[in-house]
Amino acid sequence: MDVHEEFLRRLHKDRLIASIKDPKSFDYFLETNIQLAFLLMGNISVIKRYVDALKRENRFVFLHIEKIPGISYDREGLKFIANFVKPTGIVSTKSSLIQLAKKEGLLTIQRLFLVDTDAVAHGLKVANDIQPDALELMPGLIPEMVMKVREEASVPIITGGLIRNKRQAEAALESGAAAISTGSPRLWKSSFK
Repeated sequence: MDVHEEFLRRLHKDRLIASIKDPKSFDYFLETNIQLAFLLMGNISVIKRYVDALKRENRFVFLHIEKIPGISYDREGLKFIANFVKPTGIVSTKSSLIQLAKKEGLLTIQRLFLVDTDAVAHGLKVANDIQPDALELMPGLIPEMVMKVREEASVPIITGGLIRNKRQAEAALESGAAAISTGSPRLWKSSFK
């Protein structure tokens, strides 16, 4: 099974991605059985240690590179990430970074903010053109938009942002999301089907 197929298997099995934003949450995450993490902390000097620790635990780790200080958002920055840091993939709002990361062999998750109709239409067009491995919609609390995007997107949908309780998470999943991402550790021990 290749890394993309394994990512999809884990995504559909757990239906939950931990968004790790601080060292305390990092330690707590390691106590869970969640297989996927978005890393939104650290900097260029420590990020490899975090990634290596997660990979030793057989976790898939995606760097939100726009949240990691010291890494440039260009071809050389992506080469550094792919060849030295070696995460499973990246999360980004920038389609140019998604394309560069794909060329470097990383899995990619395109983040799309649901600000208005034009942003959604443009985001869907870009996602359908560049084919990230998944599309993350933010905020994740708009079931009607999740359903609409799910119908038009050709990649799995992840919802994130503002999801604070199990009822909200379940509503996002029931509306068609393959998984949710949350920085709320109390939800990390929940199970979703």
